Amino acid sequence: MNKIEAIIKPFKLDDVKNALNKIGVTGMTVSEVKGFGRQRGHKEIYRGAEYQVDFVHKIKLDVVVEKSLTSAVITAITETARTGKVGDGKIFVFPVAEAVRIRTGETGIKAV
Repeated sequence: MNKIEAIIKPFKLDDVKNALNKIGVTGMTVSEVKGFGRQRGHKEIYRGAEYQVDFVHKIKLDVVVEKSLTSAVITAITETARTGKVGDGKIFVFPVAEAVRIRTGETGIKAV
């Protein structure tokens, strides 16, 4: 199993969720996060004064899937979340050694 962690723009969440549902992803965890990458935030103007916004609002998706589905999930997220502008996000992939469903005790991919 692999855990795929994707940081995306908030307005892309519904599109990404629908794309993942189409390829068989049955669950995910979504978190509102703040951060910055190479862009180091951005500048905004409020009442005529310019100020620096260091942390940009993003959405973090966590999805655990079978290894065979990893490539399809990455493709779906990349194609759906891409705007072509700075700050589209990142995808990270981590191996998952084990998963356990607390309610039933199921393990492995059955627990996901």
